[in-house]
Amino acid sequence: MGTDLSLSPDEIRSRLEALRSRDLPTHGGRTLAYVYDSGLATADAIGREVLASFSSTNGLDPTAFPSLLAMENDLVGIAGRLVDAPDGFAGVVTSGGTESILLAVLAARDGRPDVTSPRMVLPTTAHAAFHKAAHWLRVEPVFVDVDPVTKRAVPEAMAAAIDDRTVLVVASAPSYAHGVIDPVEPIATAAAAAGVRCHVDACIGGWVLPHLRATEPAQLPWTFAVEGVTSLSLDLHKYAYTPKGVSILLHASAALRRPHLFASARWPGYTMLNTTAQSTKSGGPLAAAWAVVHHIGGDRYVDLARTAREATLALAAVADGIPGLSLAAQPDSTLLALTTDEMCDVFTISDEMLARGWYVQPQMRFGDLPATVHLTLSAATAAASEQIAHDLADATAAAREAGPAHVPAELVAMATSIDPATLDEATLTGLLTLAGLAGEAGELVLPERMAPLNAMLDALPPEVREVLLLGVVDRLVRPTG
Repeated sequence: MGTDLSLSPDEIRSRLEALRSRDLPTHGGRTLAYVYDSGLATADAIGREVLASFSSTNGLDPTAFPSLLAMENDLVGIAGRLVDAPDGFAGVVTSGGTESILLAVLAARDGRPDVTSPRMVLPTTAHAAFHKAAHWLRVEPVFVDVDPVTKRAVPEAMAAAIDDRTVLVVASAPSYAHGVIDPVEPIATAAAAAGVRCHVDACIGGWVLPHLRATEPAQLPWTFAVEGVTSLSLDLHKYAYTPKGVSILLHASAALRRPHLFASARWPGYTMLNTTAQSTKSGGPLAAAWAVVHHIGGDRYVDLARTAREATLALAAVADGIPGLSLAAQPDSTLLALTTDEMCDVFTISDEMLARGWYVQPQMRFGDLPATVHLTLSAATAAASEQIAHDLADATAAAREAGPAHVPAELVAMATSIDPATLDEATLTGLLTLAGLAGEAGELVLPERMAPLNAMLDALPPEVREVLLLGVVDRLVRPTG
């Protein structure tokens, strides 16, 4: 206690530069997950400027900062028009897609107080944020397998899973894992027939798909124009290219939104009044999003969407012809998922791509759905699409020459034998040591190449995979000093 932690501005800049030296690049189109780059320097500049200038404002009380309320209402209105929201619709700005999904599930649950043991029906490809919502909010998830070829939800199976305890039915536009739009129309129709809400998770597609309508009239319907859709989420910090973290949750009416609003006057302080999960929240991300959206404008968003989409289709065509690779599904948007043959694995390909300066995301198998390489293409990526294709072919050839990552049988046997409910520190340390991930003091040591670790995790049941990764994260996030 009492130690002086102060640094000069130059020392702070130097420290931060050193800390960021191993981070993935956020601009230039080489990180094909997590970040979205418009390639527009002026949009980035105005976003940073406004983010800083509004960073001290607080969205807790809209009457104290009416500028934030005005910008939120404007953004909600713009988003609503993009996705065909009906008259009387309502919405809120949240911190990201997960918060939007949590609130959608909360509204569905609390909108049906007559259901004491609520359920929600979702395809197995629905975003894991719904799993988090199910866990936190005690809404039982009912998972429905998707079509193994198209990777889309199967409407008949979704409808059959609805019962008198169902409070919400979910569809994706598109699904993150495979980049395909679920058949929202028959799913929403089934939900409406049962008197159940239907949420469309368009967090990743909600800003890009509307701008592709003119050139892709055959796009599957997914907006509020589909009868029975009651709520929809879309993120601005994805394809609206705004700073993190801003998402929008829309409801078909204010009455449908009301269950996730919160007020409490039952204490001697100020009356707590929230529209989202957060109370205090910086106005910086909201203001920056407003600035970037208005700076880019509708016409340029069309151009950016088409640029990213054309690059996705071009890369899909090339990748499908690379020996060892094939499309997991024909992409409906700007996401691409690739599978491999038995000569190599997606984890080694991901490592090989990283060695060539590209971050692509390995996705592990689930049920009958194979492991895939996931690429999220943004507008800034398009200029380098030919280089991506070249390096992807090179990386795949190197992975085929190396062969699939080797996973020691004893390691898989030990991990599989673990009871997730009783995993202790000693067992975790032993497993990490066997996997070559533990130092002399038992500390976590991550390898430079992740393929062996990812291949081991891929071989495990999901529940064991989850508990092991929780143990890894627990050891990663520890105090320093």
